Amino acid sequence: MTVLALGLSHTTAPLTLRGRLAFAPEELSPALQTLRSRVEQLASEAAIVSTCNRTELYVAGPAAQEVVVPALDWLAEHSGVQRPQLQQHSYVREDREAARHAFRVAAGLDSMVLGEPQILGQMKQAVRHADEAGTLGTTLHQLFQRSFSVAKEVRTSTEIGAHSISMAAAAVRLASQLFEDLSDIHLLFVGAGEMIELAATHFAARSPKSMTVANRTLERGERLAARFGARTLRLADLPSQLHTFDAVVSCTASTLPLIGLGAVERALKARRHRPMFMVDLAVPRDIEPEVAQLSDVYLYTVDDLSELVQTGNEKRQAAVAQAEAIIDAGVLSFAHWLDQRASVPLIQALHRQADDWAATELARARKQLARGEAVDSVLEALSRGLTHKMLHGALAELHASDGADRTALADTVERLFLRRGSRSPDGGGRS
Repeated sequence: MTVLALGLSHTTAPLTLRGRLAFAPEELSPALQTLRSRVEQLASEAAIVSTCNRTELYVAGPAAQEVVVPALDWLAEHSGVQRPQLQQHSYVREDREAARHAFRVAAGLDSMVLGEPQILGQMKQAVRHADEAGTLGTTLHQLFQRSFSVAKEVRTSTEIGAHSISMAAAAVRLASQLFEDLSDIHLLFVGAGEMIELAATHFAARSPKSMTVANRTLERGERLAARFGARTLRLADLPSQLHTFDAVVSCTASTLPLIGLGAVERALKARRHRPMFMVDLAVPRDIEPEVAQLSDVYLYTVDDLSELVQTGNEKRQAAVAQAEAIIDAGVLSFAHWLDQRASVPLIQALHRQADDWAATELARARKQLARGEAVDSVLEALSRGLTHKMLHGALAELHASDGADRTALADTVERLFLRRGSRSPDGGGRS
């Protein structure tokens, strides 16, 4: 069984390309099923991790190493990006290195914000979607569960998350540089997911004049708004109300921009060109990139925020080595499990062979007893028959080999059948 991780992330691909590759949550289950149908002869298990900073495919199967080309072709069809361009920005990890990569991602070591905790929830969501789609399987289940355990140990045993500056905190810091007093601004949050909730928490601490939540699902938007004493706004009303907000933070799963250049131009005109602060944390983007060209708009994306976020990393580098040691131990454990898993078919075949031998000898013994033969002689014949069948293959190989092969085979046979000083199968000691 081979495990493979294929993907691209903020370390290898620009934001525009990551946006083309992103999967909305409702797309994951059908996408997994089409992916597996494309590669089912090579890999029977699949999962997709898709966030604003990465899109990764995890597959497992007898020939998963051959999945790369068909998987890239499948991603090309989904994104409309040519395979050569995807290859240029993607990476492939196999077996131990696939496990190491998954563990580092779960622990936040491969994140734009070192040690950030959100990726763990996103990976758990990916596992739920794969489970619902019927593509998870035993091997990937083990990989992800071990990823979660490693991540938990890293977070509880190290200070990898200490002093972190999240994207939300970075947005507040930038807004503070533009506006003299954040308590005097009107804020709009577009979306109601985890990232927006985090941003709202950070901004709420500065007591802005007003906070409003606009979301596709009004009920979810109202729940988030209630937490912060904010108002709600229908997405359909956003263009006509945009001019009333000094700052906009957006992060939705929309595949198309929700805030266009024309809407922002009209808002600026209504505001008499008072500046607007805008943060687009979505991938694909919620705000058209051309908005950044407007002189009175300060637009930041996740990539724009990354440099500010990284300024606190030096304080955590001492914990990275400790985290990597925990990950190394997790990789060794998973590799050992994979090796044991590889012997399962052989062990099952041995059990089947032993059962067949036992059935044959028992049938012969029953016939002998039915003919009235003595019980002791029947039992002795049964014992000799089973012993002969068990030893026949090893003895035949020994007789057929010579030289160094015979010596090596003899050592193996001795370890298997003459385990001196070991305990007998029934649990008793040997004299």
